[in-house]
Amino acid sequence: MNDTPLSRRTVLGGAVLGAAAMAAPAVAQTQGAQTGSSGDGTPRLSDPRSKYTSEPFPEQKQPWPGLQSKMTPVPDCGEASYRGSGRLAGRRALVTGGDSGIGRAAAIAFAREGADVAINYHPDEEPDAQDVARLIRDAGRKAVLLPADIRTLDACERVVSQAIAELGGLDLLVNNAAYQQSKEDILEISDEQFVRTYETNVFHVFRFSKAAIPSLPPGSVIINTVSVNSYDPGEELIDYASTKAAILNLTKGMAKQLAKKGIRVNAVSPGPVWTPLQVAGGQIEGTMGEFGQDTPLGRAGQPAELASLYVALAEDGASFSTGTAVGAHGGKGNP
Repeated sequence: MNDTPLSRRTVLGGAVLGAAAMAAPAVAQTQGAQTGSSGDGTPRLSDPRSKYTSEPFPEQKQPWPGLQSKMTPVPDCGEASYRGSGRLAGRRALVTGGDSGIGRAAAIAFAREGADVAINYHPDEEPDAQDVARLIRDAGRKAVLLPADIRTLDACERVVSQAIAELGGLDLLVNNAAYQQSKEDILEISDEQFVRTYETNVFHVFRFSKAAIPSLPPGSVIINTVSVNSYDPGEELIDYASTKAAILNLTKGMAKQLAKKGIRVNAVSPGPVWTPLQVAGGQIEGTMGEFGQDTPLGRAGQPAELASLYVALAEDGASFSTGTAVGAHGGKGNP
């Protein structure tokens, strides 16, 4: 997700200013980043080091929750690159935080794999959500928009109920929405921030899952977005990191319990991925240029690079995978 332990000791001096020209989407830098086959039939492989920009991101800030359409560069969520093959044909999915970032990438991939998709998002993110709806419909699938601040039980139950009603059922739930604010000192973390982080990140996973389970048939899948911070908490993200550890624990416990109902529960665990969380308070001011630079691949990830993981965990062929966390950390992190 948009997650990485940061240290001010690794600031890249002066690098931020040189990245100010990156106003276009963070697309591949080389021809080798394309997928498929070359003209002679041999596989066209992409070098993961250069598939997306490795230039430091320019310093920028938006009021929470942020719009990815206003980011520099605009995150790549697979809008122009993801190609489906019917792996989720006929499925019905609900994705929280589905307007932007990793949730958006999952929603696009699900639709292009044949699923109808409902997305939940904060009402302030309506422009991004409308764009996702267009992409889902362009894939020939039904799009359901469910704006709501999901910090209350009533909102969570209402969104799930609406998704089931408008999709005609539900068999795939992605709990992805998150709140993240970096603070250098625990004394700077207000009680309001701590509560809000838990309400958004942990409570919504519990509440959405509990509301959905009675309607999920055997073979359904719940996928939670955790983080490298679940295993290695960043010192400037102690409240956020602790919520991600809690979600990982919920994932493993729910997987054991829901196996009796034939419902699988898995998680995707991102490292530093370029999403609106980063520009809406997720990074300490003045450190944006560091983001993702300390991974072995030398760059941050893009949401598009995680879409296939959500699809793989969701499809029926992964029927023995439950209680599983799949990492996407650029070479640094667990699992």
